[in-house]
Amino acid sequence: MENTIFTFSDAITFVKQLPYKRNPNKNDLTTLFSDNCGTCSTKHALLKQLIDENQANTDFSEIKLMLGIFKMNAKNTPQIAEILSKNNLDYIPEAHNYLKFKDKNFDFTKSSSKPTNFEFDLLEELEISPHQITEFKVNYHKNYLTNWLQNIENKYLNIDFNALWIIREQCIQVF
Repeated sequence: MENTIFTFSDAITFVKQLPYKRNPNKNDLTTLFSDNCGTCSTKHALLKQLIDENQANTDFSEIKLMLGIFKMNAKNTPQIAEILSKNNLDYIPEAHNYLKFKDKNFDFTKSSSKPTNFEFDLLEELEISPHQITEFKVNYHKNYLTNWLQNIENKYLNIDFNALWIIREQCIQVF
């Protein structure tokens, strides 16, 4: 497959149209091309890496790669409504990567993705670098979930971390 990607806008269009699917090797962002798919992590990290490698264009140099934790619920992710209901959960804190320019969020995860799908339910966010989408992101997310489960408001859930992670994985599978 030959790609005709000449501008950052072309790269965004290419990434956004790729199917949502996990890449076996998130450490090599070029696998998006051979895998012909990607996730919020690999798609946005690839775009940020492209920006970083082409710093001469200062219009894009202020774009940041973000890691946000948002309340993944039945409203912003209708596909998971049944899973949440079955497990007596209103939401699960989910880690999501996206780009930010000034105060505006951009989500290129899927062709239908919009920042409004998550930003109103954003619990926290931080800027990361492309290489942090692997271990750092997973550890950050797991630590957040551990603390969330220990919060007094969530003690009634009667669920441990491993069970919550399994439920979260079930939610991700229905994307």
